[in-house]
Amino acid sequence: MTTTDGPVVSLRLVDVWFAGGPHVLHEISLTVRAGEHWALLGPNGAGKSTLLAIAGAQRFPSAGTVEVLGRRLGTVDLRELRAHIGSVDVRLRMPAELSVAEYVATGVTQTVQPVQAPSLHDRERVDELLRLVGLDRLSGRSIAVCSQGERSRARLARALMPDPALLLLDEPAAGLDLPGRADLLEAIDNAARSVPALASLTVAHHLEELSPSTSHVALLRDGRLVAVGGVTLLHDEAALSD
Repeated sequence: MTTTDGPVVSLRLVDVWFAGGPHVLHEISLTVRAGEHWALLGPNGAGKSTLLAIAGAQRFPSAGTVEVLGRRLGTVDLRELRAHIGSVDVRLRMPAELSVAEYVATGVTQTVQPVQAPSLHDRERVDELLRLVGLDRLSGRSIAVCSQGERSRARLARALMPDPALLLLDEPAAGLDLPGRADLLEAIDNAARSVPALASLTVAHHLEELSPSTSHVALLRDGRLVAVGGVTLLHDEAALSD
């Protein structure tokens, strides 16, 4: 894992707009430190996924400054940064022809192409992660016949494959039934406990989709931060309903 003495993510007065389109984020300032697990909450269109893309070095801000893993966007090769960031996105394709273990191994290259002749280290890493997320007995099963809950945990294992310093999760529990969601949230919690320095950002619509490891909360509305604080903010009905 790549570590930094400073914040894992630092956004200062970040704005995002599209030419001829909407102004998506307004003066966002947010700091995520090692070992912190942030929930990004807000209604559809609040700017959560755009903020996640900024933090993941997938998009540049229109204004303001962004530092990820101690490197300022605009002064560093984004591919270098992304190699140390794990991402879970349910919209990304999961190749049906791959087994669970083969799919998790693709996290090494962060593509969905099969890894040719994976190293002993990579095979051992896959086995370790499958145990962590509770899929070790399904390593040879085809992704095509896995349940949605099993796929969600395979996505998590794949994101953890490069031993990232930052983990980004975009609605990871979306569409899961109650047992599948419980298994996924337990796996996310296990990942947080197994790597104390890991930082994460999770986009969610509902509080029940958050892992017990959640430590901080940012509430967004209309592209603005309306409340930021510790996890106790989830019990502030005024803030949540404002």
